[in-house]
Amino acid sequence: MLRCGSCNAAVIRSSCFQSWKHYFPRFSSSSSSGGKHHLSPVPTPLNSPSRPKRRHRRQSSNARKMSPPRPRPNAVAQPPSSPADLFERISTIVGSGGREPAPPALPASGGGDVEVAGEDDGMCGQDARRNAPENFLEMPGSIREEQEAKLVCNGDGAFNRAEDVSPAVQKITEIVRAANHGTTSMEERLESSGVVFTPDVVEMVLKRCFKAGHSALRFFHWARRQPGYSHPTATYNAALYIAGEAREFDLVEKLLEWMGEDSCPTDVKTWTILICHYGKAKQIGKALWAFEQMKRRGFEPDKMAYEAIIRASCEGGKTEIAMEFYKEMVGEDMGVGYNLYQALMNCLAVSGDVMTLRSVGEHMMKVASESAVYFCMLKSLCISERIEEAMELVDEIKKKNLTLDPGCAEILVKGLSKAGRASEALKIVEDAKKNHFSGNKVYGHVIGGYLRLGNVQKALELLQNLKELGSLPMVSTYTEIIQHLFRSGEYQKACELYDEMLEDGIEPDVVAITAMVAGHVRSGHILEAWNVFEDMKKKGMYPTWKCYSVFIKELCRLSKPEEAFKLLIEMAHFNLNPKDDIVNLVISLLRRKGELEKVRRVEQISRFFNVQILDSVQVNLSFVEEEPKILDCSVDVRRQSNQRPKGFSDGDLREVCKILSSSQNWVAMTEDLKKSAIHFTPEFVEEILRSCQRYGRPVLQFFSWIGKVAGYARTTEAYNMAIKISGSGKDFAYMRHLYQEMKRRGCLVTADTWTIMIAQYGRAGLTEMALKKFKDMKDDGFLPNGNTYKFLISFLCGKKGRKLPEAITAFQEMLRAGYMPDKELAESYLSCLCESGKIHEARKCLETLRKNGLTAQTGYSLLTKSLCRAGLLEEAVMLVNELSHLGCEIDQYIYGSLVHGLLRGGRQEEAFCKIEEMKKSGIQPTVAIYTSLIVQFFKERHIAKALEMFKKMREDGFEPTVVTYSALIRGYVSAGMISDAWDIYYRMATKGPLPDFHTYSMFITCLCRVGRSEEGLQLLHEMLGRGIFPSTINFRTVSYGLNREGKQDLAHTVLQAKWRLSRERKFLA
Repeated sequence: MLRCGSCNAAVIRSSCFQSWKHYFPRFSSSSSSGGKHHLSPVPTPLNSPSRPKRRHRRQSSNARKMSPPRPRPNAVAQPPSSPADLFERISTIVGSGGREPAPPALPASGGGDVEVAGEDDGMCGQDARRNAPENFLEMPGSIREEQEAKLVCNGDGAFNRAEDVSPAVQKITEIVRAANHGTTSMEERLESSGVVFTPDVVEMVLKRCFKAGHSALRFFHWARRQPGYSHPTATYNAALYIAGEAREFDLVEKLLEWMGEDSCPTDVKTWTILICHYGKAKQIGKALWAFEQMKRRGFEPDKMAYEAIIRASCEGGKTEIAMEFYKEMVGEDMGVGYNLYQALMNCLAVSGDVMTLRSVGEHMMKVASESAVYFCMLKSLCISERIEEAMELVDEIKKKNLTLDPGCAEILVKGLSKAGRASEALKIVEDAKKNHFSGNKVYGHVIGGYLRLGNVQKALELLQNLKELGSLPMVSTYTEIIQHLFRSGEYQKACELYDEMLEDGIEPDVVAITAMVAGHVRSGHILEAWNVFEDMKKKGMYPTWKCYSVFIKELCRLSKPEEAFKLLIEMAHFNLNPKDDIVNLVISLLRRKGELEKVRRVEQISRFFNVQILDSVQVNLSFVEEEPKILDCSVDVRRQSNQRPKGFSDGDLREVCKILSSSQNWVAMTEDLKKSAIHFTPEFVEEILRSCQRYGRPVLQFFSWIGKVAGYARTTEAYNMAIKISGSGKDFAYMRHLYQEMKRRGCLVTADTWTIMIAQYGRAGLTEMALKKFKDMKDDGFLPNGNTYKFLISFLCGKKGRKLPEAITAFQEMLRAGYMPDKELAESYLSCLCESGKIHEARKCLETLRKNGLTAQTGYSLLTKSLCRAGLLEEAVMLVNELSHLGCEIDQYIYGSLVHGLLRGGRQEEAFCKIEEMKKSGIQPTVAIYTSLIVQFFKERHIAKALEMFKKMREDGFEPTVVTYSALIRGYVSAGMISDAWDIYYRMATKGPLPDFHTYSMFITCLCRVGRSEEGLQLLHEMLGRGIFPSTINFRTVSYGLNREGKQDLAHTVLQAKWRLSRERKFLA
């Protein structure tokens, strides 16, 4: 047997099934003769006695085939080697250069036991590397699409049959593809088409329209509702494929549910499609679940099913599971293709299991040429940077007098460049010139490596060298350099390089044009961006979803809602689904501008793309073509929205909230809920949890009770809200119970579920637990999203539970994952670095953020603020003096940070000089500067000056903030003017801005400090009355103050109130 490390692969795989077994629990297994297949709630482990029997295997012969490699007696330990040494050895065994590397051919099967299918030949597209495992097994688009297309095609792999070209199919295809065009809805045109809709017609239309996924799924749903028609398995498979391609996994689940409702049986293709798309989304647990369900239905997995689950396991980094399936596949005498071998070897190389990699290679040699096998193995070792192991392999190749493809050298260059070892990669390229291995593609890898290191100058130098060699750089190389120039703020250089590319006769592709559009907008040249965008369309290139999304985001960043709205309408016209983040950005900007009519139109587009597939509501998008029809369409939408009730009334919500907020016990509350005769829908329950979360225990008891009410099923959103409520009350035991119950009941756990748990631990200062949950999240196959990183890093940088090394690691991981921190997170992170004395790291972080799109002005403003907060005034002043050389100006925010820091540091004269300097520059003081001056004057007991400054601030048209009023309260209490402090507080409570948690905490502390602890107790009660929960420190401050004042009985009541509040916020079963 092949070795899979020290782990028992069967046990690992079984445990993985168990941890994911509750994803689709509502389907139960059935053995009805009608052929209806339901999904079972608990998958049977692979080693269970109840597992369906497999056909007889030739185990003895396969065991011999899969035996581990024999020790090599001639192997001698080699001294440490460099990449250049490895290249030198590779260059002695490669064939003639000057051509693109091609995959080694695998011989057709003869009489051997294992067949290698020619259809799987081809190179693996993206390389595997230890530091980027998320991409290490992606195939080239053409190969991957070709393989997956077979899942929804007839056995020959072609979409077109005789029926494909029939007039009926052609007519319906045109209607579906033009779903968003014209004044008549797609559904109305389908009904008046006069076509008889048979399963064959529907299937062929879906296959023709699979790229117009949203419209195809609308058509599928419409056909399902037609009298006398029912979808067969083939059309369901096509719909599942389309939904999976769009990553609409909620819809995938819904389609499976419909198959059960329609008594439509699944087949091998159904489950293979699920495995394939769950694997691509790196949801390995669900992919394993689908594979197990396939077998539980009595289906024997075919070659494509095994390929899909092995590839999914490799993409998820589950080496042991992949190897177990590989052994099963070989045991079933199925052909293993080149790409699958390469995927396995890549996975093994990245995991460090070189012994098993060699075992797979030896088995591959039974069906492929030695050259093909060694190329595959060497490629895996090179791209995973295992230089020593690659050296040993090269020595073996030399002894065997084998010849390899020159692509080996290119693989090594690419791997080194991506790993940050561009100088070593360049040395190899320079040495390779004499062997004609260098070219525009190889140089492109090295240029990309220097760009990743931030060395744009070296990248430009190499670009020029490549042109001098008589080789034109690839358009992707130009694009990469242009993007880095834009990020570095070198707008003119980027534009010149783009013009140079055009002069060299290199036609830009959509990616290059998108980069130019983004760069123009980011630099404030909106007109130039539109010109480039329109020129692309004139040349016959159609903007992609990515192109539209980037353009809209950049316009929103510059607060250009009109242009963003125009693009979004055009995007919908071409049937491209703007995701929620794009829609929310545009809506937010339009609302700020008061463009409510346009807001309704954007909301209509969002409903059209996100709701239409599963609901029967008809939404017409004809308004995207004709501007005069805006008002009529918006009225239609409002009417349709009114016809779709939200499932509960505001009166019902108020009644339930009143019951849950009452002081009676839970038994009485339950009786009142039953008497109310209110119908609880999932949507209603979610709103109750959101509206009543401050009540803690009664709300959690309600959530527990409603789960037992007949006809109600808990949703993911409801569980997430309950987890948040329990975590807010520091009831972490019940929070974990809810998570386990969620899995046990088969409710879908999402990345948001994990993020909520991480945030609740972090908020309580339990950053160790937050980190553990973060690790568990990734171990379970979930990818952290932007919010996950933001919450985790924010709490790791906080005063309570600070863990700087872990924060740095998470921040770097966030950037690698493609998430850009917002201004709030960047400020928190930079402040943490500065407070820890890591100024050099803070500057490096700023440079990284700038390369990822943060403007220099914003970045240096944040860094100045962070230095001032950390008390590093000298460094802050030095930085400000450098700003003019860095292309930045000292704006009001930088002045505000400096003035605040200087005042806090007792350097009043310098602070006042900065204010005068600010005024001379024509910059008016901000609210923050006025507030800093008020604080300083109160500190010096200059009450009159403080009040005069407050008056001047208002006269200058600045409205005081919560911070300003809090400064007044603190100043008055410190000066013994308690009644004035209370006047300010009551003014805030009645006219706004309302006091926040920090205002209450500060006021309580100040009162207790001057012997007014009873008034502090009054504030505690007012906090609770306003729905703000006092902290443990608030209770402790008042209790200690009362004890100091000899009021022990009152102090005891404070502690009782604290304990009572703690109990009320926790679930007590």
